[in-house]
Amino acid sequence: MQNPSFIEAIEEIVQRDPRFHRDAYFFVREALDYTVKMLHKNPHGPPAHRHVTGQELLEGLRRYALEQFGPMSKMVLEEWGIKQCEDFGEIVFNMVEKGILGKTERDSRDDFKGGYDFDEAFVRPFQPQRLRHVRPSRNKPRSDRRRDNNLGTGSEKLSSGSN
Repeated sequence: MQNPSFIEAIEEIVQRDPRFHRDAYFFVREALDYTVKMLHKNPHGPPAHRHVTGQELLEGLRRYALEQFGPMSKMVLEEWGIKQCEDFGEIVFNMVEKGILGKTERDSRDDFKGGYDFDEAFVRPFQPQRLRHVRPSRNKPRSDRRRDNNLGTGSEKLSSGSN
């Protein structure tokens, strides 16, 4: 169970900045714990020995989301308002400003810029192997939209049964 003061702090953040769902903050906090364990850092040691960089946290967030939500990771994150790595940075720094998380002098929101593409991170791992090598261009017309001459003009009436 989360500490009531943590929950109250998150509610205050969400009131002030409604861009992200409250569950996004719980997820980021859990992913931070996951990342600390993943990196074998001492969660009870001095802050310098448990500090996680923005890039380390992004990788932990990615892995934790894939473990928790599998192929639905991107959809869940987007439902919470998280559409790019910079959004994770906004959540982290909202928590820093509220005193929930700490930071060093070198930490900034910029640490989360250009981390990874969400399709590559959360969708591609679940695509069949043969599709992983093909990345469709978003500007090209799709070839499957070709008209099949056997389909007719579309003006024929549909009937059920015999004529």
